[in-house]
Amino acid sequence: MADQLRQLGVGVLGLHEGRTLLVALNHIIPPVVGEPTEYVTRAPHARAVAGCDLRPEKIEAARRDVPDLFYTTSYDEMLARPDVDIVAIYTPDQYHGEHIVRAFEAGKHVICTKPLVNSPEDARRVLEAGRRTGRKLLVGQSTRFFESFQRQRAAYERGEIGELELVDAHYVHRMDWFYAKSPWAIDTTDWVFLGLSHPLDLLRWYLGPIEEVHAFGARSALARRYNVRSYDILTVNVRAADGRIGRAMGNYGLHELPSARNAIELMLYGSEGTSLAQYHDMRYFHTAPDGTEIKEDMLYARRSYYFNNEVHGMHYGEFANYTEYFARALLEGRDYSPALEEGIETYVLMEAVKRSAASGKPVALRPLLDEVGL
Repeated sequence: MADQLRQLGVGVLGLHEGRTLLVALNHIIPPVVGEPTEYVTRAPHARAVAGCDLRPEKIEAARRDVPDLFYTTSYDEMLARPDVDIVAIYTPDQYHGEHIVRAFEAGKHVICTKPLVNSPEDARRVLEAGRRTGRKLLVGQSTRFFESFQRQRAAYERGEIGELELVDAHYVHRMDWFYAKSPWAIDTTDWVFLGLSHPLDLLRWYLGPIEEVHAFGARSALARRYNVRSYDILTVNVRAADGRIGRAMGNYGLHELPSARNAIELMLYGSEGTSLAQYHDMRYFHTAPDGTEIKEDMLYARRSYYFNNEVHGMHYGEFANYTEYFARALLEGRDYSPALEEGIETYVLMEAVKRSAASGKPVALRPLLDEVGL
């Protein structure tokens, strides 16, 4: 087991999706087959110590899975606990700003699920509170921390595809189940902040600061059936500050064809090679120097770590990975990404996409960055 003195305590706010993090941190990794032969956890430098939700039924469901924690319906009560070093926030989008500021002011570091915020007002509030209190924040961009995308990034940083010339990312997923589970998503937020936050973050990760976007949007039959306020079909072209370009696409009302297109895909086109990472399938494709196409398929070997041997699409591995990454950065004083200012910048990218889709015209990010204080 990890040295307990080097573990940070995590309090989780929002126990629907947040229950996944409780299990990911405190349960051992199940074997691919058979019974466990050793005690190994996913995040040796972090441990869940508390859970909070307004709904008693969510607390009881979490308690059945992870019984030896402090549970409460009071956020203030969880924030007052000295064993909570990091607050992990999994609440509806419109509450993120308030919950982050309260955690900062209580002296806690924060992990917040994407989108970090969904309004200019909250962007300003969160940025000011972070600067004033000196507390740290990691945006929980889970796709960055999935196995195939981690392998792709490591290869890119080794220079295997040469100079990056074009980035192409998408997230497509039929969302009728999501409207039933989270009806707040129908009319209190936008699919730019919900689904498209994944491919837009991937563009920002590889291209750096984005200068201008041009987006178009439409509503699917599914969106019309549920009276969804926002566009749920989106295409986006972006130009980075250094002149490189990329594109993102999202469709949240489609009939899925997963053998042809995975839910999330990222293509990197470089001067020396090309690579593709996929989710839900844990596959990574890339070219060898002689032009050979190589496929790495980690699904069987890593499904217990990432999916807990449950439905492919659970986020145990990614949530544990980013919590461990953040905890180690805090303990060792290292830089990490996406931190607060990058997270606010990516919010501005999403806001620009939203405005461009509404107008049909290109939108520059600089005025929006000025508006939120970057």
